[in-house]
Amino acid sequence: MNKIYPSAAEALKGIVHDGQMIAVGGFGLCGIPEALIEALCAAGVKNLTAVSNNAGIDGVGLGKLLNTRQIKKMISSYVGENKEFERQYLAGELELEFTPQGTLAEKLRAGGAGIPAFFTRTGVGTIVAEGKETREFDGHTYLMERSLLPDVSLVHAAVADTTGNLRFNLTARNFNPAVAMAGKICVVEVEKIVQPGELAPDDIHLPGIYVHRIVLNAHPTKQIEKRTITEKAGA
Repeated sequence: MNKIYPSAAEALKGIVHDGQMIAVGGFGLCGIPEALIEALCAAGVKNLTAVSNNAGIDGVGLGKLLNTRQIKKMISSYVGENKEFERQYLAGELELEFTPQGTLAEKLRAGGAGIPAFFTRTGVGTIVAEGKETREFDGHTYLMERSLLPDVSLVHAAVADTTGNLRFNLTARNFNPAVAMAGKICVVEVEKIVQPGELAPDDIHLPGIYVHRIVLNAHPTKQIEKRTITEKAGA
């Protein structure tokens, strides 16, 4: 089975449609699948529910899809860097399911592991718990959270072999593995493709069984969300 596609647009052809739930890897702008987001934007699909740690920034990452009004709902844990997100949400044009960060990660991981729901103490007694089942365990109240099973997952990895085994680089190994596991179809954008056996077993962070399509993006821009520098002494 050939998993390699010649372009991001070809990798998304036939699998993205209006009204889908699409999960996108990344943490801020670190580890986002830039080329796949561009291709999703160009595909013009609408009314998407986007599952992501964040909403990007204005005009970058998922900010592109917000600008084109392709996202109707965000399931996210941090949205504080995007003015257009703020405008749409406050105007009632965008739905938001605000989710604690650890809960969001577990919703995706559990979905990929075939676990339909789980209990957590996070969010008990807050607005997060509204309308959700609670249960007592060992004297503590826990909140039941449903797992997530996105229609399509878009992720970024440093290296893939042709069978889809993945290695992530440093901080980019954030939400990407969990996002990849959860999707019914997983498309991965990678900076390098190697042959089977070139990745040492201990260097494989996610097995290829979760990956359906691979596209090469050898030179991602890797933008910085907030650039901070330290001045040299005496400067």
